[in-house]
Amino acid sequence: MPDPAPPSFPLTHSPWIPARRVDDGTVVELGILRTLGTAHELAGLSADLPTQNAALTRLLLAVLHGALGPADQAAWQALWDADELPVTELASYLDRHAARFDLFHPETPFLQVADLRTAKGEASELSKLIADVPNGVPVFTTRFGGELSLSFAEAARWLVHCMAFDPSGIKSGAAGDDRVKNGKGYPIGVAWTGQIGVVLLEGRTLKETLLLNLLPADDERFRRDLAVDLPTWERPPVTAAAEMPEGRPPTGPVDLYTWPSRRIRLFPDGDRVARVLIANGEKITPQDRFTVEPHSGWRHSENQDRILKRSPVYMPRGHDPDRAVWRGLQALLPAAPEPETPKKGPQRFLSPGIVHRLADLVGDVLPFDHWVRFRTIGMVYGSNESVVDDVVDDVIDLQAVLARHDAVALARTATDCVVAAERACFALGGLAGDLAVAAGGIADGPRGRAREAAFARLDRPFRDWLRTLGPDTDGYAEEIAWHREVRGIVTDSAADLLRDIPPACWAGRTDSRGNLLTAAHAEARFRKNLGAAVPLAFVDADTAA
Repeated sequence: MPDPAPPSFPLTHSPWIPARRVDDGTVVELGILRTLGTAHELAGLSADLPTQNAALTRLLLAVLHGALGPADQAAWQALWDADELPVTELASYLDRHAARFDLFHPETPFLQVADLRTAKGEASELSKLIADVPNGVPVFTTRFGGELSLSFAEAARWLVHCMAFDPSGIKSGAAGDDRVKNGKGYPIGVAWTGQIGVVLLEGRTLKETLLLNLLPADDERFRRDLAVDLPTWERPPVTAAAEMPEGRPPTGPVDLYTWPSRRIRLFPDGDRVARVLIANGEKITPQDRFTVEPHSGWRHSENQDRILKRSPVYMPRGHDPDRAVWRGLQALLPAAPEPETPKKGPQRFLSPGIVHRLADLVGDVLPFDHWVRFRTIGMVYGSNESVVDDVVDDVIDLQAVLARHDAVALARTATDCVVAAERACFALGGLAGDLAVAAGGIADGPRGRAREAAFARLDRPFRDWLRTLGPDTDGYAEEIAWHREVRGIVTDSAADLLRDIPPACWAGRTDSRGNLLTAAHAEARFRKNLGAAVPLAFVDADTAA
């Protein structure tokens, strides 16, 4: 019997990208061309993990950039004004690079190295490819039952995800890679997209979402040479070795969207993928990549200033799984005031480049009251960044005017109200801690639980309040309204705490400073701190008017 023909799975046409339809909400799997060609009929992507959606979105953006440019704002505007994306141009582009989009092409398999191997010819089980979340709870790797294998569509999605979000740690040592020692590939860091806190702009359809994140080549913050800033399938195929001994610099955003963080090879068995080989790819450092990475916020790092002996050095601003996105609003909005610091210095935060791009569109292409969703996605790594601990996925809906560079007053209203909410939650936490001490206990646990419970109660109200901020907003009136809402919610929570205290709290205990602390003292301190947190809640209604 002759050897069976090697499998073929052209990602341009084979269904593998899960997307949700606008009309009925059903999820369908589509190839790249149909996903882009029907993007105006799709609400968005619907993959296994939010991080998969982020990686697939950046992949689709790389295809659009490669096929369409766009060369300048006029070309971008034509795409925005059209009812749908130009299928003919997209099909022509994908046909030209068809060999690079076949998952099992014998010479140039998609995002892989065809002859990748170890010295001993080993391969790993597919759990190395799949990001199970949280760490230690194999949600995905156990759902298949029996010996783990993946359909070609599933394997393609996890391949894209691995290239973007793979943890650090020791990898298989690829033959031909000079970095390998004793058969092992020692850590080079988390894959690129896992190093940043992804911020994507979302519209009403996938077409809007992609175009809101698509950068014309003449954008002043990310000026790109269309002949140089290329996706991986337009670059020479990589080998097991690093492209440059010390790592090559990225050429621009499109290069980063498909950055080859790993060398990977999928091993098919019939119509399934059964094994995988994952080795180190291109190392990339995160310092000061804000000129080439538009989908992350940035923070000034004094520690990096000292290490690199220059200032300022900016690092990607990751997302905290325990902190809602609205609490970091100050770092998202270009017009938001800098936090007050005791000394002058470099700007603490840089807003994501894609938000600055949005700011340029508001009032010209987009009306001030156009709704835009900010989606924040990220992975949290543990144990020396070698395992996945958690995934962050959060959204806030804003009227586009808030993103403008001159929306200083409106942005200040929003960020001041975040600060008011945080101070009120800390006031409640202080009450819980004081009551615990008054009862003879320890403050830390009750204080932290009360704060988090207060943030949870304020979460939906703040998101709803934030949606009211628009071009005709009276900032002072809205700030008063928010202070009053916070006062009501936090006061109710305080009443619950005071209602449940033991009698010993009224007699009290001596605190660490030797002062008597009773429930009455705790309540008085709380009311003082709450008054300082939300002073406008106590403004007379007639005076406010």
